[in-house]
Amino acid sequence: MNYRHLGKYGVKVSEVALGSWLTYGGATEDEAARQCIEKAYDLGINFFDTANVYAAGKSEEVVGRSLAPYPRESYFLATKVYFPMGGGPNDRGLSRKHIFEQCHASLKRLGADYIDLYQCHRYDTETPLEETLLALDDLTRQGKILYYGVSEWSAGQIAHAVDYIRGAGLHPIVSNQPSYNMLGRGIEKEVIPLCEREGIGQVVFSPLAQGVLTGKYKPGQPLPEGSRAADPKQNMFMGGGRLDDAVLEKVQKLAPIAQEAGLSMAQLALVWCLRQKNVSSVIIGASRPSQVEDNAAASGKTLTPDALKAIDETLA
Repeated sequence: MNYRHLGKYGVKVSEVALGSWLTYGGATEDEAARQCIEKAYDLGINFFDTANVYAAGKSEEVVGRSLAPYPRESYFLATKVYFPMGGGPNDRGLSRKHIFEQCHASLKRLGADYIDLYQCHRYDTETPLEETLLALDDLTRQGKILYYGVSEWSAGQIAHAVDYIRGAGLHPIVSNQPSYNMLGRGIEKEVIPLCEREGIGQVVFSPLAQGVLTGKYKPGQPLPEGSRAADPKQNMFMGGGRLDDAVLEKVQKLAPIAQEAGLSMAQLALVWCLRQKNVSSVIIGASRPSQVEDNAAASGKTLTPDALKAIDETLA
């Protein structure tokens, strides 16, 4: 496993991280989750990402229990705050109240004394930005979080935050967690250039486009039994035409490129993301240890200019 700095900062994270969205505490049994986390750790993955809202807190509990046997300093633990965690008017968003309460709740569920990376799961238009940033700075000064980042913020929102932080002398934003893959490259235009300039690293989710880029979904064929797309609890995020036959036909044409590069289809998608120097880590999801093993093998691999050109031409 290779490691990269998180943005311009000193801490190093594994190029491949293990996430728990739609899996641990929900669709994946606890024992299977533990086996995946154990396999990831054994393969050198030190970055584990979750969120308070995943399975209404159960994901954090599963991740915390699974990591408990390992030395705390040996892994980098990330979680998030923003989405509703109750029915009350203050049980959501990025207010000082919600951030503080959910940070402490996450620490309890994770069984941890501190969180390595605490992320704003979305931008909160109903809370003054300075309120959010000051609360995160206070948690950093208290040692309850070591770093903080954002997820799915626009370039303008990140720039506004960076300007305020610089003027107020606060601890900086170190990371952004966006969706990024061969089929969704929106961050390349504005977000990545801004973050490169400011030293903010990308920790990207959905690098396999919800499994579409593995090639397991075939045009004109029924969805594979047991797949995410076939599960009504998990397929709500697979819109945007990703399962259209036209897209699936293009994805199938990536197979010879992967074969020529000596990579599985999943590895090809991950290596493609990691070609970006601003990408610190790619977050995978796995319900079986074998998936972790295949994905982790993408670390350290590269693609030739010809392969990158062929990918662009195939997906154009």
